[in-house]
Amino acid sequence: MQINRMIDHTLLKPEATREQIKKICDEALEYNFKSVCVNPYWVNFASEILKGSEVSVCTVIGFPLGANTSLLKSFETEEAVKNGASEIDMVLNVGLLKSKEYDLVEEDIKAVVKSAKGKLVKVILETCLLSDEEIIKACELSMEAGVDFVKTSTGFNSEGATTHAVKIMRETVGDKLGVKASGGIRDLKKSMDMIDSGASRLGVSAGIDIIKEYNNAN
Repeated sequence: MQINRMIDHTLLKPEATREQIKKICDEALEYNFKSVCVNPYWVNFASEILKGSEVSVCTVIGFPLGANTSLLKSFETEEAVKNGASEIDMVLNVGLLKSKEYDLVEEDIKAVVKSAKGKLVKVILETCLLSDEEIIKACELSMEAGVDFVKTSTGFNSEGATTHAVKIMRETVGDKLGVKASGGIRDLKKSMDMIDSGASRLGVSAGIDIIKEYNNAN
């Protein structure tokens, strides 16, 4: 297993500096991570550093609340793609889901998929705010909307990824979509727990420590 190619090397802190963004890009090149995940402002800068490499640029849309209008999410996505993003992690409109306004939830996701123009799209469910039934419904709506992945968490709420949520997500999407576990994954054991539960991608800021642990264990 190439665990490095399952890692989105992530820095989404609002205080992240240009120097810190460059550092995670350089680290991603050194360890050949799948992507770096940065806030939209830094997409163009990261794209320049990573140009010609196997490391993708991932960014977040409607982050971290998911409560922007679909028009704004669409515009954000178009800007991100224009600036060099090849992966889009959008936040689900949790309030609409809980209101059972499922058509509007699906339309919101579809708006981003359309604006992504074929780039890979992941939907962040924010599972800590959802019941098991709501996680299942969110996954079903994401599949209907034509995304590539469902993702557990922003990492900015009360709880990050849990194996319980990952298992529900994998059982719901089967092999049709990827499942990304993100939020609070800081060591190899938790990483492997997520992978064993069905995660095919990990969003982590501790990617280097996880790789070193993995290499020492093998």
